[in-house]
Amino acid sequence: MLVVVAGSSGLIGTALVAALRRDGEQVLRLVRRPAAAPDERRWDPARGELDPAVFDGADAVVNLCGAGIGGKRWSGAYKQELRDSRITPTDVLATAVARAGVPTLVNASGVHYYGDTGARAVDESGAPGTGFLPTLCVDWEAATHAATEAGARTVLLRSGVVLAGSGGMLPQLKALFLFGLGGRLGNGRQYQPWISLDDEIGAIRHALTTPSVRGPLNAVGPAPVTNAEFTRALGRALHRPTPLLVPGFALKLAVGEFADEAILHSPRALPGVLEATGYEFRHPTVGAALTAAVGR
Repeated sequence: MLVVVAGSSGLIGTALVAALRRDGEQVLRLVRRPAAAPDERRWDPARGELDPAVFDGADAVVNLCGAGIGGKRWSGAYKQELRDSRITPTDVLATAVARAGVPTLVNASGVHYYGDTGARAVDESGAPGTGFLPTLCVDWEAATHAATEAGARTVLLRSGVVLAGSGGMLPQLKALFLFGLGGRLGNGRQYQPWISLDDEIGAIRHALTTPSVRGPLNAVGPAPVTNAEFTRALGRALHRPTPLLVPGFALKLAVGEFADEAILHSPRALPGVLEATGYEFRHPTVGAALTAAVGR
C-alpha cells in the first residue's frame, strides 16, 4: 500500500510509520515545515494548503493530528486550540481524500466521545456524552463528512489512553510510582480506558486492511479496569506500593476542568468492532500492557 500519514511525529504516528515500513508499505508523511526528506510533503492545514498530487496512487490516509488534551491547563484559548488542531486538519484531509478518490481514511478520535458512562459498558453503538470532550469528538468526527460522502471507507478511531514507555502519560506516572507516590485518583471507581501501543498500531493496521471495518472503532483493551485496578496493576509492574489517594477536589484544583472530563469521568468502552472482525490483542490485559511498557 501507499499510505499518507498526517501527525506522523507523535508517539502513535512514529510507531505506525515504522510498523508500516517493516511490512514493506510505502509511506508519505505530511509535515508543516519545509520537507527535508524524500518521504515528506509539506502542508499548511490552517491555510488549507495541500498539494493534491500528494494523493496520487494513495491507498489510504491516516490522520493523527491533534494537540494533547493534557498538554496545558484548559483555558478558553487552549480549548480552542484543541478544537482547531483536530477539526481543521481533518476537514482539509477529508476534502482532499474526496477529490482524489482515495479509498480509505482512518481518522483519529477519542473514547471520551461517550462521556461519563459510570459502570455501564458501551460499544461503538453508544451515544455521545455531554461536555467539552464529547462535543469535541462529535465535531471532529463530523469533519470527515466529505470523505464519507464521496464513498471513502472512513474509520473513526476512538482511542483510549495509549500505554507506552516512550511517551504519553505513562513515563510521568512511572516516575511518581518509583518514588513511592503512586495512588488512585479520586475514589478510584471510574473506568480508565487503555490500550497498549502495540495494539493501538495493530488496530490502525487492522482498520487499513479489513474492508468490513468502517465508521466508529473503539481502540481500547478488551478488559476494562477502574482507576484503582489500573493503579494496583502499575504498582505490581514496577514492584512499588500504591498507598496514596489523590482526592477529586485536589485534582480539580491542580488541573481544572481537565480533571472532571478526562480523569474522573468514566467511559467504560469495549472494543466491539475489533473483536467482531477478528482482531487478536497482543496485550489483552492491563497487566500485560503495563509490564510490556515499563520493560519488566
